[in-house]
Formats: sequence, C-alpha cells, structure tokens
Amino acid sequence: MIKQDIFKLISDNPVFYLATVDNDQPRVRAMFLYRADETGIIFHTATMKEVHEQITKNNKVELCFSCNGIQIRSSGELTLIDSDDLRNEICEHPSRKFLKDRREKGFFEDFHKSIAVYILKNGIAKVWTMDKNFEPKDIVEL
Repeated sequence: MIKQDIFKLISDNPVFYLATVDNDQPRVRAMFLYRADETGIIFHTATMKEVHEQITKNNKVELCFSCNGIQIRSSGELTLIDSDDLRNEICEHPSRKFLKDRREKGFFEDFHKSIAVYILKNGIAKVWTMDKNFEPKDIVEL
C-alpha cells in the first residue's frame, strides 16, 4: 500500500481514535478527521479540552483508523497550525455544521483562540488486515 492509498482510505473513513499520554497514563478518544493528503493528516479540537493539554505537553501521538477491514495506525508528532483562515475554512465545511452552529450561537468567547488545528506530517503508518494478522506490519512513510 502506498501513502496515497492510505490518504484515500482514511479520508473515506474519517472517524479515528487518537492516543495521547496524560502523565504516564495512555488516553484514547474518538476524533473526526478534517483532511488527509500530501501535506499531512489534519484534525481539530477545542483548546479547553484535556486532549489539547495532553498534546501540548507531549505531541507524540498515534491515530488509529478502521477502514473496512483494514486498520491503519499512524504515528508521529503533531504540530499546531496557527491559521485563522484554516479555522474559518474548517468551520464552513459541510461536515462541520456542529462547529458552525456553536460558533453562530456564541458558544466560543473567541472562536479563533478556542479551536486548535493539528497536523501530523512525516509520520509513519502501519497497515494491518486480518488475513496478514501474524505477518510483519506494512510500514508506509507519510
């Protein structure tokens, strides 16, 4: 599998599980992908959430996508993207109606300071399928 195949699979299956570390305790939660392409894997969260604090303290993470019988685990370091234009783009995207509704209803005191956008680039992806369960994982550089 090549990285373009991975970007397509995870874009078609945008819910993923993000693993972080809180002190010495692993934490995992479901997240929602914004975009995956040659620039990297992009998602967002609110700055008031614990996950943002955990990433700020330790930006090494793993993302796990389940894609129709194919599991893709991407690991690397996240970088914060400080771009109001990207935050606005995300908010206006049809898949982010929930975010736009909250913004319009005044949920955020300052929308641009309340949304953290992260990118994972130059990471690796490990591909797993049941038929290759006991074989070494395919590793793809992203």
